[in-house]
Amino acid sequence: MRTMESTNHNKNARVLSCAPVLNFLRPTNIDLRANLRQARVSKTKPSMKFFFDLFPILLFFVAYKIHGIYTATAVAIAATFAQIAWVWWRRRRVDTMLWVSLVLISVFGGATLFLHDPLFIKWKPTVLYWLFAVVLLLADLLFGRNLIAAMMRHQIKLPASIWRRLNLSWAGFFTLMGGLNLFVAYRFSEAAWVNFKLFGFLGIMLVFVLLQALMLAKYVEEGERS
Repeated sequence: MRTMESTNHNKNARVLSCAPVLNFLRPTNIDLRANLRQARVSKTKPSMKFFFDLFPILLFFVAYKIHGIYTATAVAIAATFAQIAWVWWRRRRVDTMLWVSLVLISVFGGATLFLHDPLFIKWKPTVLYWLFAVVLLLADLLFGRNLIAAMMRHQIKLPASIWRRLNLSWAGFFTLMGGLNLFVAYRFSEAAWVNFKLFGFLGIMLVFVLLQALMLAKYVEEGERS
């Protein structure tokens, strides 16, 4: 009986140790350390948190299908303001990168509405993803801070070389995602870009996160045996 309980405990430990990758490294979760702090104090179910993060993107998608790109852009801006207002009301604090997201959607979305040019809003995801990449790289190169390690080291122990590889892989991934967004925006129709913005990005992100989780599981198992 004790053997079965020990086996189940080890399996649960492996799942929990990989869970931070799935829970925090999503395209809409901008401030990695802030998401960690929020997860410690929040009683919100993970599924509700996921849909809350996707709130502006989902509304953008629905509004586009009904009224087109300009209405969708205005809805996304309003939804982001509402999202920040809700966070402020609940926590009396808004994470820095949520403000950055608001600035980007306001600037690029505002340019699309003012100049009546959809190209600006299409550039917004690329700028956001490239910003992620720059922050991850510069924090490591200039300040010696591995942000991925800072977020996850309380959950799993890894060699310094693996933390660096993980940080570089995410920086590279965000760089490629930004380029892929531009490729779809310039080479395909507006409707195809909107579909890709929701389903394509999430699908690619999920595959990448699962690959990262499989890589981390190896070190979790080694830690259990040691």
